[in-house]
Amino acid sequence: MQLARKFYASLTLKPQGATMIVAGFLPVFAIIAMFPVVAAIIQHFKDVPDAAIRVPAMVTAPGYAIAVLAPFAGLFVDRFGRRPLLLACTFFYGIVGTLPFFLENLDVIFASRLLLGVCEAGILTIVNTLIADYWEDGERRTWLMLQGLVGPLFQSLVFLLVAAVAAWRWNGSFLVYLVALPIFVAMYLCIFEPRHPDQQAATVGPAAATAASDERFPMATAILVGSLTLFCSMLYYVFIVNGSIAWAEVGVTNPMAVSKATFVPSFFILAGSILFRIVSRYSNAVQIATFLLFFALGLGGVGLAHNVVQMQVALVLQQTGAGMAVPALIAWSQTKFSFRHRGRGMGVWTSCFFLGQAVSPILVGLAARTLGSMQMAFLAAGAIALVAAAMGALLAMRRQPMPLPA
Repeated sequence: MQLARKFYASLTLKPQGATMIVAGFLPVFAIIAMFPVVAAIIQHFKDVPDAAIRVPAMVTAPGYAIAVLAPFAGLFVDRFGRRPLLLACTFFYGIVGTLPFFLENLDVIFASRLLLGVCEAGILTIVNTLIADYWEDGERRTWLMLQGLVGPLFQSLVFLLVAAVAAWRWNGSFLVYLVALPIFVAMYLCIFEPRHPDQQAATVGPAAATAASDERFPMATAILVGSLTLFCSMLYYVFIVNGSIAWAEVGVTNPMAVSKATFVPSFFILAGSILFRIVSRYSNAVQIATFLLFFALGLGGVGLAHNVVQMQVALVLQQTGAGMAVPALIAWSQTKFSFRHRGRGMGVWTSCFFLGQAVSPILVGLAARTLGSMQMAFLAAGAIALVAAAMGALLAMRRQPMPLPA
């Protein structure tokens, strides 16, 4: 109980933190809210040529927009400020997201989904930027952990909400995007523009202010952040996209049976978020090496599994790594950019993470075709993750960092 009080007391800016956690879920919300109703939408547009291909593309369209536009969103964030752009993106997210409820043309709906991706690129970039702006390292790690814990719980509520409105009308699920409007109100009341270090430097002296304003964007650092994020994102999506195929290769083909077998392991994504907070006392290299090791064991285990129990054990490890991966990558990326360039830096992170979502199924599919099965592709992904984890561990041992305060 005393530990819980200490944990709660350490959370400064609680209204801002709670708002950031909810807002950070909106970009994920845009995709998961659609998957339960894809079949119903395809059925509605059954007379449209290639509806079975075009509807899933419409569902995932925001992700492609995020991958392309997030770096530009970061540029605007650094130039024009965090709060006004976050408010604008969230408000129009609710409006544009709801538009398909009033539309009947699949091409127009697709266009509206691309516009939704524009809003999502801004929201995700700004939320991750503000988390770094508002809090120092210790509290930042705590809020990232909470973000990882709350997301899966929101996902379950979204599925229930979507199922309820979709039972009323084929496009009723688009009404759930109106949830952005109360979030917009919370932002308007709670979110404030963080003070720019140039303003602080100006109080010290003109020379300090000039030095801060002349700081160039660290392109080499951005390439490093983008490359590692893309690599880890491709591993992150290996099971999400291809898991059902791996289940089929061990004899579980019924979708309901797959869902039941995956139900318990999926909760270990929460354990991964908690593990991140524990391991975050150590260096970023240790954090990244840890979740890569879980990916290696989990993905490799899926590749070697011969029955349901072995698959479930492997998934426990994979899901633990997945729960740790996102907060660990964000925490590392946030340390690489100063306030002046943080928006662009987190825009690069956001772009590369969503690019991994598009690239991963292509590479895994090619690997499965070359190696002869999806499980062999999983085994190869696990081996690659193991090599990367070993490299991270060697880097951590060379630097020998001291643990940070909890």
